Amino acid sequence: MEHINMTLSEKIEKELEKELQKSLKDEDFCNLVKRNKLPRDITLKNNTKLMDTCDELKNCKTCKGLFMCKNKVSGHVLYPSFSDETLKFIYMPCKYQKELLKKESEKKEKLNEIKNARMKDIDIEDKNRYKVIKWLKKYFDDYEKVNTLKGLYLHGSFGSGKTYLISALFNELEISKDAITEVVYLPETLRNMKEDFSLVEDKVNYLKNVDILLIDDIGAENVTAWGRDEILGTILQYRMNNKLSTFFTSNLTLEELQKTMDPSKYTGRSEEQVEEFISDIVKPVLEENKDVLGLTAEINV
Repeated sequence: MEHINMTLSEKIEKELEKELQKSLKDEDFCNLVKRNKLPRDITLKNNTKLMDTCDELKNCKTCKGLFMCKNKVSGHVLYPSFSDETLKFIYMPCKYQKELLKKESEKKEKLNEIKNARMKDIDIEDKNRYKVIKWLKKYFDDYEKVNTLKGLYLHGSFGSGKTYLISALFNELEISKDAITEVVYLPETLRNMKEDFSLVEDKVNYLKNVDILLIDDIGAENVTAWGRDEILGTILQYRMNNKLSTFFTSNLTLEELQKTMDPSKYTGRSEEQVEEFISDIVKPVLEENKDVLGLTAEINV
C-alpha cells in the first residue's frame, strides 16, 4: 500500500513538473514569477493559477475598456500576493476599473455638494461669477411672475463651479417656490436607458415635462446618434416648444459645442442622415425658439 501511495505521489509530482516546464516557456509567466520572487516549490503548486493570471494580463494588453473585458471578474485581474512564505491570489482592479471607481467617487462628492448648495453660500463678491450670480438671482425673483423664463448655457473650465451655482438656484426654487427640478448627466442617463429600455419612455417623458432641467456637462462625451436624435433631440424640442426652462453646463463654448455636431463625428448614422437631422430638426427648433434659449455666460477661476 505504501509503495502504491509513493508511486501516485511521484506521478503527481511528475505531472506538476511537466506542466511547470510548459509554463516556463511563457515569457510572461517567467516575468511574473521573477517579479514576485516566488520559490520553485510555491510556483510548482500554484502553476495553474499563475497561468490564469498571465492569461488575464494578456487580455488586458488588448483591452480598450470595461465593455471588452474577457477576465473572469470584469475590470479585475487575478493577481498573486506573496508574503510570509504564503501565496494568495486577489482580484486587483484594472486601469479602466480604477477610472470608473474614481469617477463614481467624484460623482458622490459632487452629488453631496450640489444637494446642499444654497444661494446664501455663494460668494457674491467674486468678480468672475458676478454676472452669473446676478442673473440667477433675477431668475429666482422672477419665477412665478413671468410665464416664460429663459434658460442658461453656462460654460467654463473644469472645477469652476458651474453645476454648483445652478444647483444652488434649483435647491432654492424647490424649497421656496415648490418647483420641480432635475439635474442629469447625459452620458450616464443614456447608459442607464440602454441597460433597461423599459425605462426610456417614462424617463424621456419626465425630462420633457419637469419644471426646470439642467443638462450637466453637455459635450463632455460623444454619444450615439440614437442618444442625440431620439433622446436629447426629443427632450429639447418638446421643452422649447412648451417654453420650459432648460439649463446647460459645459466645458465647451457654444461655438465649440456646435463643432461636435459635425456629421463625421456622429456614430450609428450616415453623414446624410445627420445633416438631414440637423437641417430639418435642430436648426429650426433653435431658430424658432431663440428668444427663450437664454443667456450664454462664462465663468473662470
